[in-house]
This record gives sequence, C-alpha cells and structure tokens, in this order.
Amino acid sequence: MAATALTETEKPSDGIDDSAEFDSLTGPQRAALFLLMLGEEHGRTIWAMLDEEEVRTVSHAMVQLGTVDASTVDRLIVDFIHRVSNSSVSGSVERTEQLLMKVFPPDQVATIMAEIYNTSGKRIWTRLSQIDAEILANYLRNEYPQTVAVVLSRVRPDHAARVLTMLPDEFAMDVVNRMLKLETVQKEALHHIEETLRLEFVGAVAQTSRRDAHETMAEVFNAFDRQTETRFLSALDDVNREAAKRIRELMFTFEDLTKLDAGGMQTLIRSVERDVLSRALKGAPEPVRAFFFSNMSQRAAKNLQDEMDGLGPIRLKEVDEAQLAMVNKAKELADSGEIMISKNNADDELVY
Repeated sequence: MAATALTETEKPSDGIDDSAEFDSLTGPQRAALFLLMLGEEHGRTIWAMLDEEEVRTVSHAMVQLGTVDASTVDRLIVDFIHRVSNSSVSGSVERTEQLLMKVFPPDQVATIMAEIYNTSGKRIWTRLSQIDAEILANYLRNEYPQTVAVVLSRVRPDHAARVLTMLPDEFAMDVVNRMLKLETVQKEALHHIEETLRLEFVGAVAQTSRRDAHETMAEVFNAFDRQTETRFLSALDDVNREAAKRIRELMFTFEDLTKLDAGGMQTLIRSVERDVLSRALKGAPEPVRAFFFSNMSQRAAKNLQDEMDGLGPIRLKEVDEAQLAMVNKAKELADSGEIMISKNNADDELVY
C-alpha cells in the first residue's frame, strides 16, 4: 500500500465529485496526509515498511502540506476506500520486466531482474516451507514427478519428509528416486518453476488467507466518533453503496452489545469502570438502557440511573468515548474467552 500511495498520481475514480485541492495532491502528498491522519500509534507500521528514500519523499511532502481543508481529508479517505473495494492489481516477473524496459536501459534492467530472480527465488522456497504440508502435498500430487523432486529438494528437509508421507506411495517413491539422481537444474527451468509456484500456488494460498479490506475498514470506522462515522458512511454511500453496506454489516457497535447473553452482559458490566458505564448509557437509546438494566439487580439499576441523572448534560464526544471503551472491553473479554460476541444471528457469530 505504501509504495502504491507514493507513486499514485492519477485522478480519483469516476463517481467522486471534482475538487481542485484534492486533484492537485501528488501521490507523496496523499500518502503524507494519510499518515498524518493515522498518527504515531497507527501509522508506525506503515512508516516501518518504507525504505529510506520513501521516508524522505513522504517527509518532504508532509512539510509542504500546510493546512488541508476538512472536505479534502474526507475526499481522500472515501477515495481510498473506493479504490480498495473495487480494484485488484496483479504483479509478475514478466510484467515488472516489461515496465522496466520502458524506463531503463536494457543492461540496467538485466541487472535489476537478476537480483529479483535471486531474491524472489529464495523467498518462494522459504514460503513453501511455511505452508501446511498437506496443502502443499495436495498441490504437488498433480505435478510431474521431476518437478516435485526439484521442489522438495529446495524446501526444508523436515517439511519435504512430511509432504512425501502424504503423497501416494508409488508416486512418492518415483519422486525419491528422481531426487537421488537430481543434478544441477538449469537456471531458466528453475526460474520457470519458481514463477509458476508463485503465481499458481503461493499466491493462491495467500489470497485465501488475505483479510477482507471491508473488515479492516469496519474496524477503522468503529474507531471514529459518531459524527465522523456518519459523515464518511454517507459520503461512501454516494460513490460505492455496496461497500458502505458491507462495512455497516461488519461494524460492531455499542448497540450490538444487546446481543450478548445474560452471562456475557453481566461479565461486561463487572469489567468496566462505573463512570464509563454511566456515561455510555447516558447517551444510549432507551431499549439499550433497558437491556443493561434488565441484567442488573433492581438496586444496582436504580443506583446507576441516579448516577446518570447526576451527570447532568454531557458532551456527545464523552458518550462516544465511553461507548467505544465498552465495545473494546467486550472484544478483549471475547479474545480471552470470557464472553461470546454474536452479531445479527447465531449463524453470523463473530468471535474476536
């Protein structure tokens, strides 16, 4: 994502209203603005992924930003969500080499590609050794024995042993014999095997385990205050209604706490500070308050109501912060197995 943000300079996707300030932002400036919004805590991981030159580029862009209008910030986030929800990019050695040939001299491209082949190849064999042996065996059983021999000769010995035990006996013995007779594999043939594995197998395995972008954005939206959340979801509705709907479905809100069972709710109530609970319920809808009170003794419910009344008028921001704290505490309790969180119905149970 970091590299993409640094080089992205084209116009935003169709369907987003024109804005001179937003359109004038360069790729590094958009990346800088995003990192400023994320702040130190959430942006640290992205900063760590940038190389020295990228850090310099983003830093220079950040210094030059000045004050950015709120509508431009809104536009940047909506544009980012729109892109993540609707686009996919596929890279390959061939595609990379084609692009480089259009920019650099052939001898420089040859040097770069030689380094890529070497690094990429080492990475492929490392990743294969980390993939579940049964998954790898199911893939290899459909390959030529000679190809399987090359593959198993390059992964960790203990991993190769596990894979061999999962292959059909006759096929496994054929592979073992070929491994015993295996000579130096031609570089071109090895590159072909590595690229095939990367595209057809390793990439496919990674794709199945890659997190849905909508889940990530739902967590981001959960961290917004109520007004910001409403603003961004409304803006996203205008450009990508399906993405907005999906994010709403995945968001876990304070109101979703009413789906806790009695035991879970009582555990949550005992686990939060009293003032947090009273502020959270102060701004909650009546049905939500009633649900909390129904899981307390009459005396405890009355005392809590008195505390809420005693607070007087409080800012909506304080209510949002208290409710978010309770949602986060519920997720912590779910992570430790103390409560179970469900959303919508039993079939859609979410355990954090």
